[in-house]
Amino acid sequence: MSFWDAIRRAFGIRRQGESERLLAEFQDKIQHHFANSELLRVALTHRSFARSGEKDWLPSNERLEFLGDSVLGLVVSEFLYSRFPTKSEGGLTKLKSLLVNETTLFRVSEALDLGRYILLSPEEERAGGRSRVSINADSLEAVIGALYLDGGLGAVRPMIGRYIISQMEKIEADDSFRNYKGELLELLQGRGEGMPRYEVTDERGPDHEKTFTVVVYTNGRQIGSGIGPSKKDAEQEAAAEALRGFMTENEKADEAAT
Repeated sequence: MSFWDAIRRAFGIRRQGESERLLAEFQDKIQHHFANSELLRVALTHRSFARSGEKDWLPSNERLEFLGDSVLGLVVSEFLYSRFPTKSEGGLTKLKSLLVNETTLFRVSEALDLGRYILLSPEEERAGGRSRVSINADSLEAVIGALYLDGGLGAVRPMIGRYIISQMEKIEADDSFRNYKGELLELLQGRGEGMPRYEVTDERGPDHEKTFTVVVYTNGRQIGSGIGPSKKDAEQEAAAEALRGFMTENEKADEAAT
């Protein structure tokens, strides 16, 4: 089965050329037309589709996601370094964490209607995969990785600037974009406690609908736990609980001192 046959089956498309139109439509949205369209196809192939049925030959977007994560971090770091010449390393790190976290990436994927173009297995699609936060955020990173391989930083910077950096003030003002893991890391380092350690303590459900439980430790002491539909979400919840615990400790210390 060719790629175009696979994409037609994935979307239930019968009209000749419709699959090509979908990829062309997405390229119009991101304002980049790929010299190597295979890169974009891989970026939009979720592992559930790649590994289902007779399509084991298809690569998934996981490697491109890995690359895109680093490219996104570089472009955002470069921008912040130039834009805020007097801001401390900690301040730059906090801003960066807001711009590259899963919540931000999911909001951007929604603006692009990215879920419409992702190749998913029928089971994942029935389970709501097209609107799943982790799938959309990871796929966006994969698209960024594909953009970089196809056109270098010159192709990546405009897209990141248009959809992510341009939203910086809005993201800063919205608590729902907060990166609790980044804030916890900064707090613990300020206290001289080093890096937090996250551990998955429970994993339940089928592959397309898992629930993860994560516990976060510092110096061998449990400071928070969280549950979520992905490891990233569960880690964020665990970090948020840890931060609330430290806030409560500080409030009690202030009360005792007065």
